[in-house]
Amino acid sequence: MSQNKAFVYVVTLVATLGGLLFGYDTAVISGAEKSIQTFLIDSLGLSSFLHGITVSSALIGCIIGGAISGIVSSKYGRKKALIIAGVLFLLSAMGSGNPEFLFFERGVPSIGLLWTFNIYRVIGGIGVGLASAVCPMYIGEIAPANIRGKLVSLNQFAIIFGMLVVYFVNWGIAEGQTMDWINTIGWRRMFTSEAIPASLFAVLMFFMPETPRYLALNKQDEKALSILTRINGVDKAKQILVDIKNTVQTSKGKLFSYGKVVIIVGILLSVFQQFVGINVALYYAPRIFESMGAAKDASMLQTIIMGLVNVIFTIVAILTVDKWGRKPLLIIGSIGMAIGMIAISILSFQNVIGIATLVFIIIYTASFMMSWGPICWVLIAEIYPNKIRSQAIAIAVAAQWAANFFISSTYPPMMELSSGGTYLFYGIMSIISAMFVWKMVPETKGKTLEEMEHIWKK
Repeated sequence: MSQNKAFVYVVTLVATLGGLLFGYDTAVISGAEKSIQTFLIDSLGLSSFLHGITVSSALIGCIIGGAISGIVSSKYGRKKALIIAGVLFLLSAMGSGNPEFLFFERGVPSIGLLWTFNIYRVIGGIGVGLASAVCPMYIGEIAPANIRGKLVSLNQFAIIFGMLVVYFVNWGIAEGQTMDWINTIGWRRMFTSEAIPASLFAVLMFFMPETPRYLALNKQDEKALSILTRINGVDKAKQILVDIKNTVQTSKGKLFSYGKVVIIVGILLSVFQQFVGINVALYYAPRIFESMGAAKDASMLQTIIMGLVNVIFTIVAILTVDKWGRKPLLIIGSIGMAIGMIAISILSFQNVIGIATLVFIIIYTASFMMSWGPICWVLIAEIYPNKIRSQAIAIAVAAQWAANFFISSTYPPMMELSSGGTYLFYGIMSIISAMFVWKMVPETKGKTLEEMEHIWKK
């Protein structure tokens, strides 16, 4: 491997720790949500709706973090935005595991404690929202065009790997313990375990470079050229810098400089990624498997199996995204998700649970992980012209987290109405997502970020 490629991969791997924390923070609740229900919901006589809100409260922070990501990454830079995200992850990990700190008696539930717990989860969510927008932006602005899809997809691999790690951590904490211990101590350890990768990410990002696109946009051409040279070599670096400067000079920088369609496409990519129901499968995985008849330990183990499937099929996406292109993978994934969810719906209507349900959940999640999981982030990182990228990504990511919050918080009450109807809704959304990609999403394989300007001007 050349020095240039080695440099790009090292920078990418450090940045993807933000993705790992994204996955860790959003999935840690899967092992703790039943204990939170027992400790803070049932003991206070609160509703299933408030349970759904508490499980999903981090998503409120994600919406905020996504919405402010454009301002933060434009004003302070992509690098500093990721360092801020790391600090927020650390605060959330410590606070969520010990929400009584300073203000409440340990182990005594109250409405005030419920609010405090949710505030700490929102803080972590802001970190997730920042990381979810800025990590793919950072990698996309560093990566050469011919391997950009692969490198941005590594961020999704890190997200899924983070989820898998926390499934193992949650299982390891719960293994062999009584429910009483898990409900009093175990769930706290699940949350505080995130402090280790959060600290590592914040420290390592200090040693990473700023992106050349950000530097060029802020008239730091010498620094931009230095980094571009390390990535692409001397000759290519000079030409890329010229291309970047041309887009800066010709672009007005207003959000709708390239029309409304590019903004709408980014928003709909984000919304469909959530409306197909993936985070229901991720957040509520142990509960879903328990409803299928699995015992507590077995449900945690089946969640790990699902996590391994997720990792394997994300690798499929990484290996194929720069060969097959973005659109074919998204359409294939949508078809697979529709088959999985509609089959689960039929089994639910017939009140059939067991191995068939597990198989179709795996088909569904595998289809998502080889397509909409990584490819949505790749497209969001690359479809926008340079001058509007940070603003447009912020809107798309905020829309994604708003859709995520809606789907995740409505899942418990929807399941009370009809489990079969709930899964059928996600299946229908999968079909519509395929039609959307076919009709509206441009293919961006192999194109430089500077060429995006020409796609949307046409």
